Amino acid sequence: MQDYDVKYLKYKTFINAYCPYCNKSFNVKDKDHDYLHYEAVFKGQEIDLKLSPYLDVFEIVSSVEIESGEVLEDLRCPGCHESLIDPETMCGECGSHVAKLTISAYAKLLPFFVCLKHGCEWHGLTKADERNIKLKIPRQEMPEQDQKLRVRNFQEVPYGFTTELAQLEAGRCLQCTNPKCVNGCPVNVDIPEFIRQIREEDYVNAARVIKLRNILPAVCGRVCPQEEQCEAHCVLGIRDKPVAIGNLERFVADWAMKTDAIKAPMAPPKLNKRIAVVGSGPGGLTVAADLLQLGYTVTVFEALHEPGGVLVYGIPEFRLPKSIVSHEIEYLRMLGGRIELNTVIGATITIEELLQDYDAVYLGVGAGLPHFMNIEGENLCNVFSANEYLTRINLMKAYRFPEYDTPKPEGNKVVIVGGGNVAMDSARNALRCGAAEVTIVYRRSRKELPAREEEVRHAMEEGINFKLLTTPIRFIGNDISWVKGMECMRMELGEPDAGGRRTPIPIERSNFMIETDLVIISIGTGPSPLIFANNPNLERNRWGYIVVNLETMETSIPNVYAGGDIVTGSATVISAMGAGRTAANAIHTKLSGE
Repeated sequence: MQDYDVKYLKYKTFINAYCPYCNKSFNVKDKDHDYLHYEAVFKGQEIDLKLSPYLDVFEIVSSVEIESGEVLEDLRCPGCHESLIDPETMCGECGSHVAKLTISAYAKLLPFFVCLKHGCEWHGLTKADERNIKLKIPRQEMPEQDQKLRVRNFQEVPYGFTTELAQLEAGRCLQCTNPKCVNGCPVNVDIPEFIRQIREEDYVNAARVIKLRNILPAVCGRVCPQEEQCEAHCVLGIRDKPVAIGNLERFVADWAMKTDAIKAPMAPPKLNKRIAVVGSGPGGLTVAADLLQLGYTVTVFEALHEPGGVLVYGIPEFRLPKSIVSHEIEYLRMLGGRIELNTVIGATITIEELLQDYDAVYLGVGAGLPHFMNIEGENLCNVFSANEYLTRINLMKAYRFPEYDTPKPEGNKVVIVGGGNVAMDSARNALRCGAAEVTIVYRRSRKELPAREEEVRHAMEEGINFKLLTTPIRFIGNDISWVKGMECMRMELGEPDAGGRRTPIPIERSNFMIETDLVIISIGTGPSPLIFANNPNLERNRWGYIVVNLETMETSIPNVYAGGDIVTGSATVISAMGAGRTAANAIHTKLSGE
C-alpha cells in the first residue's frame, strides 16, 4: 500500500557492544542517551569519547573539538586499554582505519566496525545484519480489500505483501541454526534460507529455494494453515507472534509469477519407466513433478475437465484465483508432464488396466463424496451439499452466469450447516451471490470451530451470522417441495470425545425455527466408491479410506500408491503434498534400486 508507514526501518535502537579482548561492555547510559564509551587519541591527545551506537548516525561527543572529516589516531577499550584498530580492515566507504568491536543483537554476535573518520557512517554490516539489530518489528499485517466492498465481488481479499512489508517481516526471522519451522512443513521447504534471500533482496533465489521442495508455492502461501504447521514451530512465537511464513511464501511466488523469473530445470536423462498419477490435486501434482525431475515419464489422469482437483472445484476465487492454479500447473507441463482430462479411474479405465501400461500408479483422488445428516426434508429442492454448491460456483463458473452456462443456486436467506473451512467458503460465496442474510449453524461453540481463524474472521467481518451450539433436526418445504425453513435444537457441551472435542448434547424442549430458502450441508466428506468398484483387493479401513504403508504410501496392491484425503480423510493441501513426496521417493527407490 502506498500509504503504509515504514517507520520501523528508520527507527534507531541501542545495541550492546563489547571489547573483543576483555569482553567488557562499552555501553553507558546517562539521563537522556545511550552511548558507547571509549578512550581515544586525537592529534596526539588522549580524550574521553562517546559514540552514539545508532547505525544511522554516529554522533561524537568529546571535550576536544573534532570537525567532520578529521580522523582519530586510535580508539581503545577503557577496560583493558587495548587498541581496537583492525590493521586488516579499512573503511569500505572512505578507506580510513577502523576500530573493531563485537555487538550482540537478538542473541547473535556480529563484528562491528567504527570508522575513525568523523562523519563517516560505515560499519561493515550487510543490510540483513542491520535489520537484525533494528528496533523489534511487530508482525506485519497483510493489506486486505475493504470488507464493505469485497462482499459483492469475487476478487481476492488479501492483497499480498508489498516489497517494503516483505522486507520488514523477513527481518523478524531469527535465522535459527536448528530451524524447527522446517520440520513443521510437510514438504520441508528450507524456510530460513528463502527468508534470508528475501532480506538480501534476492527474490529469484528465494523462489528457487521454495520451488526445490514445493511445486505450488503461490497456492500454499494462500490456503495452507501455516499457523498449525511451520509457524506453529517458529521460535519467535514463544515470546511474540511467529514470522508470517505463509505471507512471505506468497510474496515470493507472486513476484516470481509476475516477473516470469523461474524456468523449469533442464530435463534429466529419460528413464525407461512410466508412472500414472490419478488425480491432479496437490498430492498428485507433487508426485508428478518429483518423478518428472528424476527422469520418469508421467501421465496425470483427471476426472474433471480442468486440472487442479480441489484447488479448482472447491476453493473460491476470492481465496485462490484460478489463474494462479493454472500458472502453477503450467510448471508441471514445462517439466514434461502430460495431463489426461475427463478420465474417471474405475469407470473410464481401471487400476488393473493402468498397471498393464505403467510401472507404478499413484492414487490422489481425494475424498469428494459428501456426507449428509439423514434427517427429514434433506431431499428438498435448494438443499445442496457444499461439494455440489462450490463445484457449481467455482469450477462451472456459476458466479459469472450468464457468461458461463451454469446458473448459480439462489437464495435470499441462506443457511450453512457446519463449521469448517468449506462451510466458511460456502457462506462467503453465498453472500457474494446476492444473499441478503447468511447464517452458519454449528453444533459446538466458537472455541471448537474447526475452520482457520483467518477464515472465521473474514466471515464475521463480512456480516455472516453464527448460530453456535445449534443443530438442525428437520428441513421444512413448501407445497412445491422447495425448502422454506428448518427446525433446530440448542445444544450444550458434554465430555470430550475421542478426538478431544467436547461432545454436543441436545437440550430438551429447546426447539426453534430458522427461515431459509437455500441450505448448504458442509459436515464433511468421504471416499468415492468409484475407485474401489473394480478393485476388491485394495484394502480399506473401517471408514472406507485406503490403507497404506505410511513409510512408502504403498497400498495392498504392489506398485500402487496412494496419499492425501483418500488415505487420511479431509486434510490440508500441504499435507497431501507431503504424502505425495513420500510416495515419489518410495516409487523411485523401488523402481531404480537407488
